[in-house]
Amino acid sequence: MRKFLAILVALIALVGVLGTLAVVFFGPQIGVALMKPMIDRNMQSSQLDELEDGLHVALCGAGGPLGSANRSGPCVAVVAGKRLFVFDAGNNAARNLQMMRLPTGEVEGLFLTHFHSDHIDGLGELAMQHWASVANEVPLIVHGPEGVEQVVNGFNSAYAQDFSYRIAHHGEAATPPSGAGSRAVPFAVPPAGHSVTVLEDDTVKIIAFRVQHDPIHPAVGYGVFYGGRSVFISGDTLKNQTLIDQAKGADLLVHEALSRKLVGIMQAGAKKAGRKNLEKIMWDITNYHASPVEAAEAAQEAGVGHLLYYHIVPPLPIGLLEQVYLEGTDDAFEGDITLGEDGTFISLPTDSKEIKVDALM
Repeated sequence: MRKFLAILVALIALVGVLGTLAVVFFGPQIGVALMKPMIDRNMQSSQLDELEDGLHVALCGAGGPLGSANRSGPCVAVVAGKRLFVFDAGNNAARNLQMMRLPTGEVEGLFLTHFHSDHIDGLGELAMQHWASVANEVPLIVHGPEGVEQVVNGFNSAYAQDFSYRIAHHGEAATPPSGAGSRAVPFAVPPAGHSVTVLEDDTVKIIAFRVQHDPIHPAVGYGVFYGGRSVFISGDTLKNQTLIDQAKGADLLVHEALSRKLVGIMQAGAKKAGRKNLEKIMWDITNYHASPVEAAEAAQEAGVGHLLYYHIVPPLPIGLLEQVYLEGTDDAFEGDITLGEDGTFISLPTDSKEIKVDALM
């Protein structure tokens, strides 16, 4: 028996040595061989081709304005059947969509909750990829509260020279001039307690409603309905009665949250360092965001099936801080809770009560 084990150990060691030698001498060839099928798969199909019928939510950005290794700027992708919609476009929005194999060229509409920089700073890149990745002949449609025109015009102006470079280099067939940039579709924000239908057809309905992010005006949340399932996206807000009322009985609530305890530690650090402006900012941001417990209370009062946190502030670089962030949430909400990261993926199959949680990154 000992002899057999010795032989087995020797064989395992030999395999390890041979594997190392193979990587050393044939590493580039192995890399190319592995790359080819990946490229073929990504070029020939997308996540949209493989999903079961239903309403699906993917976080293309789970963080806020501060840098984080696993949470980019706020961005929520919603797939209704085979149709792709995006809500807010924080930094890395387009790149994370690509990594999740959600095709930027097939984004049917971008919906902005408000115009804080961390919610719009990925708009230019998303519009560029929407255009150039599939030779779109129509620009990216950007829905938003009144004022969205200024945002869209600004990005179009900033990218105007780049549009001309790409058309000159690749030609009009590959980059049709009519598809460059984005086009604003504004809507009036309804009064508190009401909603407005932003998009509706035979299969999908998207509504918008006022939320509370004072002094930021306008600021809205969204609800998406498809196949008997529904998801609500809070945008930036305090705990808000309109959101609770609109989201009654929804399958999924995607809600922002800020930990006042952890931000308080950052505020104290800024004070100790003599950074008065940052100390003031850390204090100010606590009064126009919901806490994790308040978001959980909203989910409980709305009677939703699942709560997904996004726009997570501050960054949580270690797991122990995630426990601090979630303190008290289990007591406030009886349903399941997911602390979002980039790539968090939740599926709501059509005509079902099932809620599936996965990851695409």
